[in-house]
Amino acid sequence: MLFTAADIAKQLEGEVIGDPTTPITGFAPADSAKAGDLTFAENEDYFARAEKSAASAILVNGILNPSGKVLIRVSNARVAFARVMNLFFPAPKFLPGVHATAVVSPSAQVDPSACVGPHCVIGDRVCIGARTVLQACNCVEADCRIGDDVHLLPNVTLYARSQLGHRVRIHAGTVIGSDGFGYVLDQGAHLKIPQIGNVVIQDDVEIGANVTIDRGALGSTIIGKGTKIDNLVQIGHNVVIGEHSIIISQVGIAGSTKLGNNVTLAGQVGLAGHLKIGNNVKIYAQSGVMNDIPDGENWLGTPAQPDKRMKRTYLALMRLPELLRKVSALEKRLDGMPPVK
Repeated sequence: MLFTAADIAKQLEGEVIGDPTTPITGFAPADSAKAGDLTFAENEDYFARAEKSAASAILVNGILNPSGKVLIRVSNARVAFARVMNLFFPAPKFLPGVHATAVVSPSAQVDPSACVGPHCVIGDRVCIGARTVLQACNCVEADCRIGDDVHLLPNVTLYARSQLGHRVRIHAGTVIGSDGFGYVLDQGAHLKIPQIGNVVIQDDVEIGANVTIDRGALGSTIIGKGTKIDNLVQIGHNVVIGEHSIIISQVGIAGSTKLGNNVTLAGQVGLAGHLKIGNNVKIYAQSGVMNDIPDGENWLGTPAQPDKRMKRTYLALMRLPELLRKVSALEKRLDGMPPVK
């Protein structure tokens, strides 16, 4: 697809420095860019590499040194990079309609502009909104509600009564609404507690591949607006995640824990059940959280503690071998001293 530097700048509300008619035919990182490509530089190091590349134009932050290349100046090069990618690599289009191999309940309501792909199964009283895509082999059980512009990639399963807002995107193999892990010991055996709640996923949520989100035992498991969930995450029953949070791969959240808005859980974080995690909290990778966390704090470690306290602990642990040697030396010296009378 052919654009000019001026076309790109207009799309990004940026400014061209150099020839605005320069043709732009693609986008590539500096180390693989060729003539006609646009690349980006968000700092001086990236800019130096971009200048040495074969790229025809550079997407830059703020004010950088003049260049022999065409510059497209924007307020944030990384944000502009995300936006410009859609120009060169537009999402595939799906034609509306129901594939001949799909099985759709007569009581389901499928918007005429939606696409229901091969081998999908749509249960009783399901409602599917405008321009929504069920790509292939999706199972949507009874009484689910799916909003507008939702995209389910292959092999996504929605258990009964799941609710998806608008512009939700769910990647392959994810299961929404599976039974919560609830049992009670009865005469030496584990008796299953019926899980009769559901899952509510609000607008603009993206969920990665092979994620499991359990429905509430009573009430709902809720994923807040704008939250992004990476691959291989487990979210237990009656968990509530606030808006615009980031949940990174292999996180596990036990039942009934509540997260505020703008929370970040790094890879392999584990949260115990019935906790309250405040707004704007960051928890670092592989941390095991056993306590509530107030707003705005950063925690790490297992068991997790506020980051400054835990860093002091780590520094002390690093000194432990040296301290043991000193103690051993002191013990030898003391062994050679006469006993105190």
